[in-house]
Amino acid sequence: MKNIKIIIEKTKDMYTAYAENAEGIYGGGNTIEEAKNSILTSIKLYDKYNKKEKQEYSITYKLDAESFLKYYKGIFTNAALERLTGINQKQFQHYATGLKKPRTLHAKKIQSALHKLGQELISIEL
Repeated sequence: MKNIKIIIEKTKDMYTAYAENAEGIYGGGNTIEEAKNSILTSIKLYDKYNKKEKQEYSITYKLDAESFLKYYKGIFTNAALERLTGINQKQFQHYATGLKKPRTLHAKKIQSALHKLGQELISIEL
């Protein structure tokens, strides 16, 4: 199974998406969801016209902090993110508005906390 790393970036007018490690895979849309759907279509078309055998893919999405915080605004509050990461709520507000970008250490801390939460959620049964 091949992992395709997709970079999603906010431009002035839309979200653009492209594969960091595979040529010819591009997409875009007015929202992150539209950009993700566009990328999935692009992968299918790429596979259809460039491969003789169907290949399985896993996809990793990479977002900048501002796009991530806007996309998940209704799910993660700044207070919840502070509890998860130990990073001040005001700092998250700066990231969400694009006023500041997280340093590498903070970006890794946020990513680690989200991955840990994801693993915890996967292990829950109701």
